Amino acid sequence: MLIKQYRVAVGTPSTPTPVGVYIITYKGKDWGPSFGPRWLGLNVPWGNYGIHGTNKPHSIGQHQSHGCIRMNNTDVLQLFELIPIGTKVIIHGHVLGYMNQDPRDLAEGDVGGDVQLIQSRLKSSGYFTGECNGKFRSDTTAAIKKFQRDRHLLPNGVVSRTIYEELGLIE
Repeated sequence: MLIKQYRVAVGTPSTPTPVGVYIITYKGKDWGPSFGPRWLGLNVPWGNYGIHGTNKPHSIGQHQSHGCIRMNNTDVLQLFELIPIGTKVIIHGHVLGYMNQDPRDLAEGDVGGDVQLIQSRLKSSGYFTGECNGKFRSDTTAAIKKFQRDRHLLPNGVVSRTIYEELGLIE
């Protein structure tokens, strides 16, 4: 049942909004001008993401955030009062980005659902033994390099379009 609907801003292709099902785990006030008057924190395992206001209202309706969901300040004040901690939040989209667009190249230091997908695929193939947490760290780099060596690719530890193809994630 739809109760309210709001316009929002979401992440850019290089800093995407995490796609998936999350829970509101924290509600805060006045995090600073960039975050508007309210913050609703999500339990994204690879970073600090939330739903918040903004000092850039022109960004609403655009892909201009660093991954969080931006709202007009009046709207986030209203939403803050409507939903309790523990509320389920479903963020739709494809973890690898938009149609007809190459997925982003990934390397050590990157985070996100795309990293978690790569880790999961590497784990099911026997290359990765770590936690599939969406954090591209040294263990993920080592798994990518081994995967690359086994396929006679340059073992640079970078997930490029070729790696996505080799893992069967894109055609």
